[in-house]
Amino acid sequence: MPEGPEVELEKVHEAIHEEAERGGGAFIKQIALTTAVFAALAAISSLQAGSTVNEALVLKTEATRLQAEASDQWAYYQAKGIKLAIQEAERVPWLAGQKTPPPEL
Repeated sequence: MPEGPEVELEKVHEAIHEEAERGGGAFIKQIALTTAVFAALAAISSLQAGSTVNEALVLKTEATRLQAEASDQWAYYQAKGIKLAIQEAERVPWLAGQKTPPPEL
């Protein structure tokens, strides 16, 4: 019991070759050549697009790294300012009481 209809491909191939020999061969060759040229151009365009995407990813990664460095630098300056404010807050009560703050402050 066959799975599906059987098609004899040999007859189809022969019919195609006969048509090509009758006079449509030059036109079919032009179509094949044009298709090959378009395929080559599409492949080149695809490679260029892939290159552009890779370059964009590299630039995005670099931008993320620089942003992280800037954030770290800002956090450093904020921590330095907070530390100075805490030290000043520890000294103020001593100065308000007209006493000399301990040297560790």
